[in-house]
Amino acid sequence: MTSISTAMRSAADAAKVLTVEAIVENRLYPLALKDAALKLLAMHDAAPRIVRYTADMKRWLLTQSILAFHFQRVTSPSHPGLTAANLNAFIANSKVASKNTAFAHLAEMRNYGLLVDTGESGDRRIRQLRISETAETLIREWFNEHLKSLDMLDQGTRLSRSSADRRLLWYAQPRMAQSLFHDPDWTSPPQTVETFVRTGSGSNILHDLMSRLAPEKELETHMPIGPLRIGEFFKRYAISRTHARRLFERAHVLEAGGWDLSGDSGDFWLSAELILDYRHWQAVKFAAIDEAFEWACYQVPEPTGRQRED
Repeated sequence: MTSISTAMRSAADAAKVLTVEAIVENRLYPLALKDAALKLLAMHDAAPRIVRYTADMKRWLLTQSILAFHFQRVTSPSHPGLTAANLNAFIANSKVASKNTAFAHLAEMRNYGLLVDTGESGDRRIRQLRISETAETLIREWFNEHLKSLDMLDQGTRLSRSSADRRLLWYAQPRMAQSLFHDPDWTSPPQTVETFVRTGSGSNILHDLMSRLAPEKELETHMPIGPLRIGEFFKRYAISRTHARRLFERAHVLEAGGWDLSGDSGDFWLSAELILDYRHWQAVKFAAIDEAFEWACYQVPEPTGRQRED
């Protein structure tokens, strides 16, 4: 297993974690955010059935909680393993999801091969689960893309450090998830953002809209993003036409976006309010990832013996 070199550890020691405010105010942030949005959409297009497990706020929180259980067990074998009962205990005092929703989510992820049995128990109620190689590959791709965007802001070395030691994800993801799980700025975003992310596939639709912005342009009250058809969205994100139409109608009522012409035609525009709310909301996530990653750089033990030779 490769590890963080002494030079890389020095870089981690010297790194300054970016705050939400510093991210939002960085002149390169709109470009970095667009780059990340396009990557998220590419991941969806490559594996739409799988990526939908993070395509709205409820699913995102449940999936990240499940991943956190797995990675905590990997880095600390004494930590409780991932079971339906343990997941339910974790979310019991939150409003993330009901017990039945959480259990159904686990079952779906298992059916799609994102979770597999460890074989430690045959009792369904206490069946130990772990994430599959496919799931870890996807979360690593997601994680590294965010590190890449963060590097764009300050010419950092996060991506190269993560690539040098795969264990950094194992340590960083649970800390990031825990931070965001309890941060109302993430879980309860402004209404303009929430109208998208509380609906099925709404996060992907919001990323899609934002990816069409020209990042170099100064914000105006209405920012045109070019012609847009509702049909693009229900086909790409496998939602009903009715669902898509209602989502855009709610956005229009909030004056978060709309068409220049009647009949859902002409150029579509996004409000400056929605854009600013989205940028701040995403910055909360980026800041949590940055803090968790730099913390992880101190937690990963130096390899010894055979590990060092590998």
